[in-house]
Amino acid sequence: MTGLHKRYGEKLAVDGLDLHVDTGEIVAVLGPNGAGKTTTVEILEGYRQPDEGHVEVLGEDPQRAGRAWRARVGFVLQDVSAGYELTVEELVRHYALFYPAPRDPDEVMTSVGLDEKRRTRVRQLSGGQRRRLDVALGIVGAPELLFLDEPTTGFDPEARRLFWDLIGGLREGGTTILLTTHYLDEAEHLADRVVVVAQGRVVAQGAPASLGGEAAHRSRVRWLEHDEPRELATDTPTRVVGELTARFAALGHDEVPGLQVIRPRLEDVYLELVGAAGRSSESELEETLR
Repeated sequence: MTGLHKRYGEKLAVDGLDLHVDTGEIVAVLGPNGAGKTTTVEILEGYRQPDEGHVEVLGEDPQRAGRAWRARVGFVLQDVSAGYELTVEELVRHYALFYPAPRDPDEVMTSVGLDEKRRTRVRQLSGGQRRRLDVALGIVGAPELLFLDEPTTGFDPEARRLFWDLIGGLREGGTTILLTTHYLDEAEHLADRVVVVAQGRVVAQGAPASLGGEAAHRSRVRWLEHDEPRELATDTPTRVVGELTARFAALGHDEVPGLQVIRPRLEDVYLELVGAAGRSSESELEETLR
């Protein structure tokens, strides 16, 4: 997908976005509400028509692809539970009939934590259980490509871990996955590559451990000197701590006052990238208004 644009009235939801996902890769798309994530995913799924740009998914344009293409793609959208009068088992088995080579429905229900709810009607499920059912319906067709839009919303911590194990199994089986999530630990745990979207554009992408470049992942060493706070960004925090300890020991101190070593998390890098994109957008607007 290259040069993607999508506008709703005066609002530019997607602004020249480029995205590529390799076969067998898990890519997590992160961004604040209104960043253009869901619109982008819906265009890739064929639910929305882009205003501009080239889109190709599994070798076809989603807007023109037929039933054979759809049998190769799985979708887990936001809050799409259906068949409220059916039981969980009836609905999962019904969806399996839509595909030429589906997964075993019993295995699918177990993998999403609904084995004990298989005879429960959908309308009687809790919100979190309905979300698990959405996931079951998305994977029962054994898709080559799976779209997951906020898949673990409403999951308790144990259910999220089980779902992560499920995604790991799909990865080992060669499934390509595009994931949007608000849980940064989920992206860090699951994704081969993270794409950060803000203001309808890709502002950064890379492996979770390298996102934002080397500078974003430098540790910060903080301490007090003459009761004044000091801070140093460094790639070698152990060496800096050693030097500080030796210097303060020479002055008769057993400890370095207020010593802290802060190692950046994915959340810290993400917030900085999104914040920088927002500041850049405001500067562009101010320049336009001058």
